[in-house]
Amino acid sequence: MKKTIITAAAAFLVVVTGVCANETATISNGTLESSIVSVELNSFCKAIVQGDTETVKKLIELGEDVNQKSLGMAPIHYAARYNKPEIMEMLISNGADVKKRCDKGYTAKKHAELSNAVEVLEVLKLAMKK
Repeated sequence: MKKTIITAAAAFLVVVTGVCANETATISNGTLESSIVSVELNSFCKAIVQGDTETVKKLIELGEDVNQKSLGMAPIHYAARYNKPEIMEMLISNGADVKKRCDKGYTAKKHAELSNAVEVLEVLKLAMKK
């Protein structure tokens, strides 16, 4: 009797799991679609946050886009937020847009002000005068 109940329960779970998998895995036209959503900071912005000037320099030389956003902020915003003046100069000299806004609507200058990044504010002031 116990074997029959266990077998029936196992069969029921297999059927239910298979039905659930089918419902969530297929689209109405019968094709399977999946999307990968990146929720991680890209390697360029990680290097900026860590203050790794050599890696930032190498990535720029390899053609990294200095205006490409990662998690809603451009590299210039990360340099401002984490007070990285040398990296900020590197980004600006390689074409970073100092007036670009992050997804929250802040400029690099605003991020620097909020983070009390005095050195980066000086770099930004000089860049905006040009």
